[in-house]
Amino acid sequence: MGQIILNVVGLFSMILLGYVMKRMAILSKADGSILSKIILNITLPAAIILNLAQMEIQVEALSLIFIAVVITIGQIVIACLMTRKENNALQQFAMYCGSGFNIGNFAIPFAQSFYPLGIPLISLFDMGNSIMLAGGTTVLIEFILKKRTSFEPGKILLNLLRSPTFTVYLLMLLIRSVDWHLPDAFLGLVQPIGLANTFLSMFMIGLFLDFRLPKHTTKTVINILVLRYGSAVVLCSLFYLLPIPMLLKPVLCLLVFAPIPLFGVINAVLAGMEEEAVGFVSSASFLISMPLMTMVLIIFGLA
Repeated sequence: MGQIILNVVGLFSMILLGYVMKRMAILSKADGSILSKIILNITLPAAIILNLAQMEIQVEALSLIFIAVVITIGQIVIACLMTRKENNALQQFAMYCGSGFNIGNFAIPFAQSFYPLGIPLISLFDMGNSIMLAGGTTVLIEFILKKRTSFEPGKILLNLLRSPTFTVYLLMLLIRSVDWHLPDAFLGLVQPIGLANTFLSMFMIGLFLDFRLPKHTTKTVINILVLRYGSAVVLCSLFYLLPIPMLLKPVLCLLVFAPIPLFGVINAVLAGMEEEAVGFVSSASFLISMPLMTMVLIIFGLA
């Protein structure tokens, strides 16, 4: 238990350091945006390569890709129903921030401190998650709101391939499918870059923390948090009780509690939602997810 506390305190300290640096005006949210580009394009792909370099492909584990897509679609539909009486901006706010999971910038760095053996499975789930975040979610929401009448899979595929994270996932999956091993010299070059991902991701979260909330968005923010964590409790209970492979259970139970993804935040702002409201619900989800994900690992005896 002592090691668990130390790990949680260590991760929280990284977040707190980023927040303090912002409050002291040494750094700003703009610096967080720069960090996010470094993470998404450099350190996270490097961490993925390291984490999947020795992965053994198991057919049953590939179902995680499909499960991630199905869960996200369910979240979007429920968010739409919960906010059907709200205006267009609030409804999109709920659908974007109520769906998807922050895996690359939170769940993977988090799991590296507690459950490194689960990283390959978490990465497979993130492939499905990336399919939605990189285009699938926007297409579905626009269909629901009748802003789109045609389905263009080519554009979605192009957006996916533009994502360094998804492209590296795909390449590593193909490489390990044929049981090809990357050279040790290459992995040695990638290792220090990948190891920096945890600190940079947590520090960036601290820079983005925001606790200002416009009053007229309070109800929608509550709906988003109830949706995310209420559905997470239900899904975690189902995964725990259902006769699914034991290697998948802890990963699924862990990931359903992951916080709001960065793409959800960006898309909600682009849809016309105030940055303060989006920043508040995103910040709250980070602070709620950390203890809940730790609890899951304790329940499964993994931390």
